[in-house]
Amino acid sequence: QVQLMESGGGSVQAGGSLRLSCAASGNIFSIGHMGWYRHAPGKHRELVALITSGGRTTYTDSVEGRFTIARDNAKNTVFLQMNRLKPEDTAVYFCNSDGSIVTGTGIQYGMDFWGKGTLVTVSS
Repeated sequence: QVQLMESGGGSVQAGGSLRLSCAASGNIFSIGHMGWYRHAPGKHRELVALITSGGRTTYTDSVEGRFTIARDNAKNTVFLQMNRLKPEDTAVYFCNSDGSIVTGTGIQYGMDFWGKGTLVTVSS
């Protein structure tokens, strides 16, 4: 199987910055898209930012210009640099990726992986 391990969450005042990291490990054959989702209390989980294996990025409107997603393909790691944080950015942030794994019988494609989440709290 594949594990996604997030780090970098915490508490910060409005206007501050945090950098999230997520490393994929396990019997990985390939990693495709990597992204960050967030789930705030009383709201649906939403996609925050996505980066393709080729480096193309997508952001939700509310973080455009403040957040930057990047990846290190050699280390199967994705980062989310969050600047000018706002109280409404408070949420549990989850790392997500798709890809394929090596099994005892070959390659299994079309897998979807999730981290356990890291809490980001922004105070006003």
